[in-house]
Amino acid sequence: MIGRVLKSTGSWYAVADADGRTVACRTRGKMRLEGYKESNPIAVGDRVAFEAIGNEGVITDVLPRTNHMLRQSVKRAGHASVLAANIDQVLIVATLKQPRTSLGFIDRVMVSAEAFRIPQLLIINKKDLLTGAQLAEVDALRTLYENIGCQVLLISALHDEDIARVQAHLANKVTLVAGHSGVGKSTLLNRLLPQLQLTTAAISEYSEKGTHTTTFAEMFQSDATTFIIDTPGIKEWGLMDMNQQEISDYFPEMRELRLACKFGARCLHLSEPKCAVVQAVESGTIAVSRYQSYVSMVTGEDNRK
Repeated sequence: MIGRVLKSTGSWYAVADADGRTVACRTRGKMRLEGYKESNPIAVGDRVAFEAIGNEGVITDVLPRTNHMLRQSVKRAGHASVLAANIDQVLIVATLKQPRTSLGFIDRVMVSAEAFRIPQLLIINKKDLLTGAQLAEVDALRTLYENIGCQVLLISALHDEDIARVQAHLANKVTLVAGHSGVGKSTLLNRLLPQLQLTTAAISEYSEKGTHTTTFAEMFQSDATTFIIDTPGIKEWGLMDMNQQEISDYFPEMRELRLACKFGARCLHLSEPKCAVVQAVESGTIAVSRYQSYVSMVTGEDNRK
């Protein structure tokens, strides 16, 4: 039988079969994916072959993926954690206040998605907390990210009209939702799918950061063609399986310019002479914040949070 993985706890997998029945499955021995050092070879969203044994099942194979989202494993150095597979879009939930999401984190998630040409949607939540200056900052961010193909929505997860706007962007897609703890992911998902009743937590007054309320990635079905993947609140996002030369390929505003550099594809856009990317930053064509994020990724600086 063929099914789709809805939830993974590391040893057991909830798999939906063709009739929509959920079967608790385990794997038959160790499974590895060709070419990857992954900490979880079976991820939410994977299509798998499995055999039913009584009320349980055994996964025998993982079908080829159209794409997946990777980040560096926080537990095993040099290994990747596969957040989800077979995704239509990535929804990044961010906040400018309580807590503040760094642009470096947003850009790293976007680069990971862009590596597989997965479209991104940036949602800035908690608009009811923002001052006039912060609302102006949202406008600047909207211009920045929409100019490179990422739509930006300013919402409050508490407002019905904003929830309707988000629902329109999720219809008929498999969407992975990512963000720091405390940005309101669980509140948003509870509004989108009221039957979930996910646990939410207050922001720490001391650190102004959220506490983790989601432990495992899990896929939820809104209707016959709409799926939402919730992920644990992520403190930092480490890139995997990217060499220095290819990272600029995943910045849309750099992708074409890099061919005009003196050293072409070998240019790292750092201190090389006649670099078209650096010239674009100096002229304002490429945003300084995006270039700073790029440099942090190429040089391995700690700008993941």
